Amino acid sequence: MRNIILSILFLCVCAGCRRTDVRDFTIHVPGMTQSDEAAVKGALAMYAGVDKASYVFDYSACTLSLKYDSMQVAKKNLELAIAKAGFTANGVTPESVGASPQKK
Repeated sequence: MRNIILSILFLCVCAGCRRTDVRDFTIHVPGMTQSDEAAVKGALAMYAGVDKASYVFDYSACTLSLKYDSMQVAKKNLELAIAKAGFTANGVTPESVGASPQKK
């Protein structure tokens, strides 16, 4: 019995629970320009689960692609953070989170 318990404990410790789950995510930010980059980066800065070195801004498509750890932050948190900064993110509007839209 003791061997079974030790075996189970060993498997739990060695196999363990997943600690990271890095995923790609593309956020559509309509009307985003190069001058908005700093504001968008600032909105996401508080999330440790976002790989800040992975940001790829495509201004012609108005998108931001990035990598994030889904064990630390959810996609919706990222969309809400950008909306709170005044930009629409994948359909989440600034007004829906009580923020004012960025003036162009």
